[in-house]
Amino acid sequence: MESYQEMVREYSDIIVQWSISTLPMIILICIISWVAIRLSRSVISRLYPIVLKNMTHGSSSNEGEEEKRLETLLGILKSLVKVGIFAIAGMLILKEVGVDIAPLIAGAGIIGLGLGFGSQELVRDFISGFFILMENHIRKGDVVNINGTGGLVQQVGLRTIVLRDVSGVVHVFQNGKINSFSNLTKEWSAAVLTIGVAYKEDLDAVMDVMRTVGEELAEDEEFGPAILEPIEIMGVDNFGDSAIDIRLRIKTRPIEQWKTAREYRRRLKRAFDEHNIEIPFPHRTVYWGSEIESLKIANES
Repeated sequence: MESYQEMVREYSDIIVQWSISTLPMIILICIISWVAIRLSRSVISRLYPIVLKNMTHGSSSNEGEEEKRLETLLGILKSLVKVGIFAIAGMLILKEVGVDIAPLIAGAGIIGLGLGFGSQELVRDFISGFFILMENHIRKGDVVNINGTGGLVQQVGLRTIVLRDVSGVVHVFQNGKINSFSNLTKEWSAAVLTIGVAYKEDLDAVMDVMRTVGEELAEDEEFGPAILEPIEIMGVDNFGDSAIDIRLRIKTRPIEQWKTAREYRRRLKRAFDEHNIEIPFPHRTVYWGSEIESLKIANES
């Protein structure tokens, strides 16, 4: 019983001694790490407008494009700083509890070398992500199509790119497995529409109406700022089975092409109705086979 009490007393003394000598330093390291992370985020956020101003000064790119690029790069920088602070804090805490970190660092180098040979896919992801960021092909806020899947870019990292499609589904792509991608909103976008009209219509008059609708849309207070250039009537695109197709293009700011196209279609339908311009649509005739008795009686009556 006495030996048990002595053991408890001994461990209690060790815990008290550790709490007095080591625990405060560990708490201090955690507090300093937390402050360093908060401070780094604040500094990076304060640098944002300064760097953006320098990037846009004398540049041919518009401010929105440079803003998306800078936001993507600063997001990566914040993550790297956070990981670095955590790594340093972890090593300091291990040192405080009596762990010799020198062998750990050497061992981490050997393990990292082994993982480098066994994790070529991970290395490929990071290398591909680095070039994607440096070449400025994809930024946070872009609408892109990656490997056949489209969506809004929510996150661009060194290892993965995260998209959210119009249905709200989140798609994650490894950078090393991206075979092809298309950016639908880099620098500017365009709404390309194909409008079908009846063969009997005067095409010159139809194009005049289409151009007038485009000009009115460009002068609109709500939709006008999104339109960069006057509407381009590209001409007759195809002789279809029941309609002549006329193609047009409206150059817009990034991500504004779909909203602009919807409003243009709405206004064009109203203008066609006012000018009695026909938009052909399929008609269907239903044949019942033999005449139904009820229909025969109804026709006779």
